[in-house]
Amino acid sequence: VQLVESGGGSVQTGGSLTLSCTASGLLLGDYGVAWFRQVPGKEREGVACIHVGDGSKDYEKAAKGRFTISSDISRDTVYLRMTKLTPEDTALYYCAAEEAGFCTYVERRYDHWGQGIQVTVTS
Repeated sequence: VQLVESGGGSVQTGGSLTLSCTASGLLLGDYGVAWFRQVPGKEREGVACIHVGDGSKDYEKAAKGRFTISSDISRDTVYLRMTKLTPEDTALYYCAAEEAGFCTYVERRYDHWGQGIQVTVTS
C-alpha cells in the first residue's frame, strides 16, 4: 500500500496550488482520506478530510473558504485545491487514508500515510 503526494511547490501570496494524493494497493472508495500539514517545530494539524465513498467533507478553520478537497475514485486519487495562499500555509503537507471510512483529524485513526510534500508560499 502506498500513498503518493504530488503538486507541491512554491507560489506567491494569493496564488493557488492543487495537491494530489494517489493510492496504490488499496481502493480509496472505501476509505476516509485527510490532508494534514506540519511546520517545523509545531504539531501536525488537520486541514481537510473526505469520506471518499459518499463524498462527505470537512474543513478545519484555516482551510474553510479557501481549500477544496475532492476525489476521483476512478484514479484512486484525492485532491486538495488550495487558493488565496498565504505564507502561513507554508508547510509539509501529508495525505492519510483511514480504512473505516471516517472523516477525522485523529492521526492514530489513519492506517496509511504519504511521505509528505512541501508547499512554500512567499510574500
